[in-house]
Amino acid sequence: MNNTEFDNEIYENLPPLLKGLTGEFKGREKDIVLLSSLGVLSSCLPNVFGEYDGKPVSANLYVMIIAPPASGKGVMNYAKLLIEPIHKRIIENSLSNLEDCQSANKGKKEKEPCPPIVTKVIPGNISAAEIYSIIKNAHYGGLIIESEADTLSAMLNQDWGNFSDVLRKAFHHESISISRKVEKLFMEIREPKLSLVLSGTPDQLMPLIKSKDNGLFSRIVFYFFEEISDWRDVFQNVGFKKQILFEKASMHVYNMYDALVTRENEKIQFALTEDQMCRFNTEMNTIFEIVKNNYSASFTSNVKRHGLVLFRLCMILTLVRADKEELKLAESITCNDEDFDSALFLVKQLLYHANTVLQNINSDGLSEIDNRLLSSLSQTFTRKQALESAKKLTISERSLDEKLVKWRKEKLIIKVSHGKYKLAY
Repeated sequence: MNNTEFDNEIYENLPPLLKGLTGEFKGREKDIVLLSSLGVLSSCLPNVFGEYDGKPVSANLYVMIIAPPASGKGVMNYAKLLIEPIHKRIIENSLSNLEDCQSANKGKKEKEPCPPIVTKVIPGNISAAEIYSIIKNAHYGGLIIESEADTLSAMLNQDWGNFSDVLRKAFHHESISISRKVEKLFMEIREPKLSLVLSGTPDQLMPLIKSKDNGLFSRIVFYFFEEISDWRDVFQNVGFKKQILFEKASMHVYNMYDALVTRENEKIQFALTEDQMCRFNTEMNTIFEIVKNNYSASFTSNVKRHGLVLFRLCMILTLVRADKEELKLAESITCNDEDFDSALFLVKQLLYHANTVLQNINSDGLSEIDNRLLSSLSQTFTRKQALESAKKLTISERSLDEKLVKWRKEKLIIKVSHGKYKLAY
């Protein structure tokens, strides 16, 4: 496993919708578009469930992209376009129903209670009390998508906004409740459904996670890299073309969502084949044993929860590949081997990314990749030698030069002469 860019093979085997969306991107941006789109789509599959560890589960994912500023992670915002027609329809219908109720109540002494606002996309800038109400009234589950992770972490750091426990429980669809004596408020939500798609810099991670042991960390699918993207021609009309691509794809997602919503109480059951279940257990057990014997004990919880992530990825890929008639009529749907292989590949890669993030949390300001690069260098080394080591770790020349400057300031290395350094320890 490594945190290099995803192999091109996975893109060749994606369902047509995702293959088309990712085809317009390259490198890290291609990976970010894939993961953020999967995160958004995980909130667009109502009335679908699978049985995992004896419990019914939906497809909802928590995804976080971590990279430096100006690294290209902003392409995550394209994925939000996929859910906008759904969100717009839900909001418009809800406001119309509210307006009808308010009109009907005019002149009445005893007014009928009006329906709450129903939504699909949930803002990250929200209080703890509000999050319960919005999740309760989200249309078949909600989606929080923010391109700056500190929008959400700022709320989690406030006493009135700390809903980290809500995020942890919602990941497993565990019941959540709130009771406030002063406001005479009591609310209980059974089987909450919530998806989360975030991007941010490494500095924005700790305020959000706080600790690798609080449980939220192991529930998130991380994608981490340190390269900074090159300058691009800002006058090319490429971005607008990509926006149109996602807007067209959003209508496919809208129709898929609509087909599933019309099923009402007749849910589709998703399942793996017998061979896939066997492979699932074999592969995840192998990974678990490797982690248990060679990595931090705290990381084993990530492996277990990434088993659920694997199952959910299989579900998303399978449903996105299905045609509209199948979504309307099928009582059950089975994963094909192509989608299972893609999901398994992603989970193996993403576990490495999660471990890299864990090392960053454990380190005292020095990232795991910095540690690996420093440890690969001789006591005395040249910039050329450092660059050779950096390339093996997929660190760009520009990033290396920035690290050399930073390490000198932090007195980790000493400049001996032009292009020559020595370790300070």
